[in-house]
Amino acid sequence: MLKLSDFDYKLPKELIAQYPLRERDSARLLVLDRLRGTIEHRVFKGLKDYLKKDDLLVLNNTKVIPGRIFGKRLTGGKVEILLLRRKSNSAFRALLKPGRLKLGEKIIFNGGKVFARITAKNEIDFNTKDIRSIYKLGVMPLPPYIKRQVQDLDNDYYQTVYAKQEGAIASPTAGLHFTKSLISELESMGTDIIYLTLHVGLGTFKPVKEEDITLHKMEPEYFNVPEDVSKKIDEARANKARVFAVGTTSLRALETYASGIKEGSTDLFIYPGYKFKLTDCLLTNFHLPKTTLFMLICAFAGEELAKRAYSEAIDKKYRFYSYGDAMLIL
Repeated sequence: MLKLSDFDYKLPKELIAQYPLRERDSARLLVLDRLRGTIEHRVFKGLKDYLKKDDLLVLNNTKVIPGRIFGKRLTGGKVEILLLRRKSNSAFRALLKPGRLKLGEKIIFNGGKVFARITAKNEIDFNTKDIRSIYKLGVMPLPPYIKRQVQDLDNDYYQTVYAKQEGAIASPTAGLHFTKSLISELESMGTDIIYLTLHVGLGTFKPVKEEDITLHKMEPEYFNVPEDVSKKIDEARANKARVFAVGTTSLRALETYASGIKEGSTDLFIYPGYKFKLTDCLLTNFHLPKTTLFMLICAFAGEELAKRAYSEAIDKKYRFYSYGDAMLIL
């Protein structure tokens, strides 16, 4: 049995990054070579030293919506809403606090200029179809381990420089380290860069509560591999070019695509024992203990190597989680 407790580790709280680095590509980069069993310590802009001509670098171009919105009940009580997924022009799946809101109850925002009603459990419908006016009410949905208020800088730094397709409730954080100039430099080297979409949703963050992790069920998340991108992936496979997934979301989209699905929902849960079909290398941030993300890392790198890398990152005081440093697994 794969036990939940096997994927735990202790992290000093001071290593949880609370702010991004000013220069995105100045983050540290731990390089884990699975074949040799070695660990190197580099800077992210040195990523180019590990890529070569014809390698395929796969980025997730999902865009985080400013979906954390604060409103009031007619009684004056505060309401916090996290928009999860747009159902129609003005209706959303959402997480609502407090949870005792009643069906049909009215929530007001911005002094009453905009309001919404609870239409079903975890669903809300606004009085406007103007999506921009809804998003203007919100702020970036920073993860709860960032213990500060959202600031203007988060509007830029919690978004990748290539974010395009709106729909994520969290950033694909491995991509936060890229700059436009680094992407241009990689392209000039002959690295082939492609973009697919996986909207990071609750599935990525749903806590694992089963002690036997194989009983955990992932929430489905939308993904899309465009036709031109699928051709590039197929060419890379045929030519035996290396496929680098940037982030666990890109990897899950790639592995779902490898099973024959180009667009739709994926609830793929990757844990030790999974046989990777398409991904050769993975660029990722450091992840929370006991999460599906850390389990994926253990599956890709091997449990022993992954835990050794995390232990060394802690010893060397790497910055952890969304605004933290990165790891390249070769």
